Amino acid sequence: MNVTFAPMIIWPLLLLFAVSVAGLIAYSLYKGLRGALLRLAVGTLLVLALANPVIHLDETEKLSDIAVLVIDRTASQSIGNRQQQTDGAAAALQKILSTMQNTELRITTVTSDALGTAGGTRAFAALARAVSDIPQSRYAGAIMLTDGQVHDAPKPNELAALHGPLHAIITGSKTDSDRRLVIDHSPEFTLVGKSAKIGFHVEDQGGDGADVPLTIEQAGQEALHLTVKPGASAEVEVPISHAGKNYVALKAAVRAGELTPSNNISIATIEGIRDRLRVLLVSGQPNAGERTWRNLLKADTAVDLIHFTILRPPEKQDGTPLNELSLIAFPTKELFVDKLDQFDLVIFDRYQREVILPDEYIANIADYVRKGGALLVASGPDYAQADGLASSPMADILPALPTGDITETPFKPKLSEVGERHPVTQSLKGGSRTEPAWGKWFRLIDATVSPDASTQVLLEGPNGKPLLVLRHVELGRVAQILSDQGWLWARGFDGGGPEADLQKRMAHWLMKEPELEEDRLTAHQSGTDIIVDRFGLRDDYASLDAVSPSGTPTKLSLSKIGPGHFQGHLHPQEQGLYVLRDGTLETIVTTGSGDMQEFSDLVATTKKVEPATKATGGGVFWAEEGLPSISKQSANAAFAGAGWLNLHANNQFRTIAVHEWALSSSLFALAALLLAAGLMWRREGR
Repeated sequence: MNVTFAPMIIWPLLLLFAVSVAGLIAYSLYKGLRGALLRLAVGTLLVLALANPVIHLDETEKLSDIAVLVIDRTASQSIGNRQQQTDGAAAALQKILSTMQNTELRITTVTSDALGTAGGTRAFAALARAVSDIPQSRYAGAIMLTDGQVHDAPKPNELAALHGPLHAIITGSKTDSDRRLVIDHSPEFTLVGKSAKIGFHVEDQGGDGADVPLTIEQAGQEALHLTVKPGASAEVEVPISHAGKNYVALKAAVRAGELTPSNNISIATIEGIRDRLRVLLVSGQPNAGERTWRNLLKADTAVDLIHFTILRPPEKQDGTPLNELSLIAFPTKELFVDKLDQFDLVIFDRYQREVILPDEYIANIADYVRKGGALLVASGPDYAQADGLASSPMADILPALPTGDITETPFKPKLSEVGERHPVTQSLKGGSRTEPAWGKWFRLIDATVSPDASTQVLLEGPNGKPLLVLRHVELGRVAQILSDQGWLWARGFDGGGPEADLQKRMAHWLMKEPELEEDRLTAHQSGTDIIVDRFGLRDDYASLDAVSPSGTPTKLSLSKIGPGHFQGHLHPQEQGLYVLRDGTLETIVTTGSGDMQEFSDLVATTKKVEPATKATGGGVFWAEEGLPSISKQSANAAFAGAGWLNLHANNQFRTIAVHEWALSSSLFALAALLLAAGLMWRREGR
């Protein structure tokens, strides 16, 4: 309650009037006149009436203090028993704070970003959002329930906006032990055929310091095994064997007692770039298809083409002088002996055995294939003859050997059952097993296909005769077309056909491009799901194995969506690396944050949040040791100690109503004034 004045006249006049009244009363008292005291009472009441005193009475209520509870439910909290610790501690804290006198509790939850746009645990961002609309005068403090792996902790001097203590309760254990592999550097691009250096180190928190066994895995390469010392930087060289993305998996051996094996694996993605594609085209008898091959290869500026063609066999004598046959001698030995392994692809187009290329050179080509080379053979009538390639040292690697017969009749090449599923012919425009929508061919070289299990017939001619045959030969590959009629498609005869697309696919398959592999397993993230695609030549891919970042194995069902194409949808419950396996095939997909912050370090720690708690006067506690006792204190008291924490008691009020009484205008004041005046006049009247 308080009293104010609202004078009915201006203050100077009121003061003048008060002084005048005081003077008259003083004179009366000095002279001892009758009624002086009554005059004093009337004068005083009259001055007070003009001063108009007002009594104010405020009606208030106490404001509650607001505390914030930040609960970390990111992917790292799924490790071990942290989820149970978090649930138990959160329930207990809610019960304590919700029943604490004059305290309001706000809860905010931090979850992993399903799309991986933020990365890591953003606990302080969640806290900032929660306190953004809380008046500073009512903020009591915050409690952060987390494993300590917080990735947005501010600097201590950036916490001035928090007008209350910040406490942290750490889930997990002080004895947490984990091993993780970290890639320090890896090139983004490397030329195909060259090696790339990958730098890495292994952190072994809680280990005994022993050397760590590592495995380096790469598709199409033998696994590399080595050991490294924990914490020491190391490098490994890996070959880049094909264009496009090359995935290199570095895996540290799992140690007993680890929190999770998920961060023992790191993936380096290196883009393979071909400097120039070197192709050796060996042409035999001139034919209409020869120009098609040459035009196709020369149209690609990334192709270095060397065309070896025999215009006149040595046994042909037409009287032309030798000095008019050639300006320089063709470097046959250099091509077929010295530098053969420098070619990415060798093509034989209707070649017959000639003394220009002795059997030793042909044998070199067969060895080139066995060691990983690529060979494409386009066969014509020459292949059915006794002096064809089938009678050369190349016969052992060819997918099909001639019977000696030639079928000459109009036909449309058709997809075989395997051809419907093989990536070389799977989605060729117009392809079909019954009525293909492309033009006719008119000749096919009858042949018997190699019984080797790695041989596949993709296109068939009349009566199911093999037309396009592929074969794996040790480390290399061979493709064979048993016809010289492909040029009809290129020229649009009878509607034409996808000759250029087919030739490119064959070349890419021969050079082992991953997208053209018969058996392959791919996965990618789409929204919050993982889409898994299984490609193969069988028709019974029903499921595969999926291993979550925490090491939990599950079976993923597959459904057929097309010939040789099966697909599965995985709904990930964790953030990190998922390993997908089907027999010897394996692929890895990252869910959530691309930088893997959430799983980069999983050991529970106080180091990341402790500077922030100290800066605000708060404390850090371990959930495994039990919850601290909680109370509220004024700003002058300590906010944390051994086994206890305090929140700030703000003691704030708000006014809900104001009551006012003007004393001079009340009936009581008027009655008092009239009574005093009446008594005064009565006294004077005697």
